[in-house]
Amino acid sequence: MMKIGLQVYVQGTKEAVPFYQKAFGATLGYNVKNPDGTYMHAELMVEGTLLLALSESGSSTGAENMKRYSSTDYPTMNFSVKLDSAEDVKRTYEILSEGGNILLPLGPLPWSACCTNVVDRFGVFWYIYV
Repeated sequence: MMKIGLQVYVQGTKEAVPFYQKAFGATLGYNVKNPDGTYMHAELMVEGTLLLALSESGSSTGAENMKRYSSTDYPTMNFSVKLDSAEDVKRTYEILSEGGNILLPLGPLPWSACCTNVVDRFGVFWYIYV
């Protein structure tokens, strides 16, 4: 059986790890820190399953990417996360959009009662839906 692992490289993993823990109700799993306290590797778990792993990036591409995307310019890849309720989507949206760029405002689409596209402050593109 094949499993796909999501690995995100961002600057500021000291802030990103608790940010994503708060957004998704995740716990910190296996992790290794760099000498400066940033994460070489940090696994974020939701209900015992790996949501994503984070690693410190050596460049400022995350912030540059977040500023680059407009509502009509979508990156090649996003992280799609299906949540259990519209309330969960709204809560996660509020956290991820802090300092981020909203590409698709929170609302319904024909295939989802509540969804959004957000590039967060670390430059990661999320599609959150119920």
